[in-house]
Amino acid sequence: MSYVFSPAPVVSVPVVGIADRFPVHRIYCVGRNYEEHAKEMGFTGREPPFFFMKPADALVVVNAGETGQLPYPSLTANLHHEIELVVAIGKGGKNIAAADAFAHIYGYAVGLDMTRRDLQGEMKKQGRPWCIGKGFDASAPIGPITPAAQAGDVGKAAIWLQVNGADRQRSNVSHLIWNIAETIEHLSAAWELQPGDLIYTGTPEGVGAVVRGDTLDGGVDGLGSLRLTVV
Repeated sequence: MSYVFSPAPVVSVPVVGIADRFPVHRIYCVGRNYEEHAKEMGFTGREPPFFFMKPADALVVVNAGETGQLPYPSLTANLHHEIELVVAIGKGGKNIAAADAFAHIYGYAVGLDMTRRDLQGEMKKQGRPWCIGKGFDASAPIGPITPAAQAGDVGKAAIWLQVNGADRQRSNVSHLIWNIAETIEHLSAAWELQPGDLIYTGTPEGVGAVVRGDTLDGGVDGLGSLRLTVV
């Protein structure tokens, strides 16, 4: 098959312990999925989950033990960090029951949902889609994927983020409003999940702005850490 120009290379993420890489299909993100973060954003309660997407090439892939570079995006003066547990789907499906969800998970990773908060807020005020605040270039940093069998009890793992060595976000995955299995159930009712999908499961409280020169260091217990410098 020939193309009018060379196709972009497959976006992929390294996997802990093996040379093979995880090819990425789509990136789904869950909004306001920790109660305390929902409160700091002006919401309360266990509202139905909602989702937004980022393009696969928004990933900034950082290898284990390395410090990645996160380019400060255009058009914003208020770039926020959101540390997240990422679920990597290895087996696709539609209308997956929560009880069956873990059979569809390949592994887990540490990710950041970077947000142009000023642009997102302006779009919300105007009742317009806020893709420009979430789906921009380099908006989805991620570390290596740990296969599920090696990840431990991720559902009860601590999750945290430091900026320049100071705590910004610190919580536990058990505080998710919609847990991992429930999220997959809801998401697969709206889209047929495919091998290679990534699910950013939401961020705890403590989101805030970063500027050029800041170093972000975050992690989920059992999955290692993700370290980047804003440039």
